[in-house]
Amino acid sequence: MERSLFLARIVGPTFVAVALGMLINLDMYETMIAEGLHPGILFYLSGFLSLLAGLAIVNLHNTWRLDWRVIITVLGWLMTIGGIMRIVLPRFALAIGSTIYGGSASTTIVALITGAVGAFLSFKGYQRRA
Repeated sequence: MERSLFLARIVGPTFVAVALGMLINLDMYETMIAEGLHPGILFYLSGFLSLLAGLAIVNLHNTWRLDWRVIITVLGWLMTIGGIMRIVLPRFALAIGSTIYGGSASTTIVALITGAVGAFLSFKGYQRRA
């Protein structure tokens, strides 16, 4: 199976599940996000895991073709950069995270974007091939 399809089949449903969880349990996710946006081991570990996953994607799939596959590459680079930021510049990363997740409206918007990207990648990953 092509790497793009493999990664789309993993990332897509994961993003859809996260988005549904966020939309169905908005209050709980806002609490978890607020807890995660404090300096400490949870913030560091999220950066470490993001860096590992991002590097894995970038090393397996650093494709810059102008088609749907570039989404996977961009996500890999965003995860890598986000992980590095949380490890190396945690105060800056906390400020950015606090700005992005500033309330229910922003959490809902993030959930909808995550769900849309996940649905699109799931469709591409699982669509029937000729």
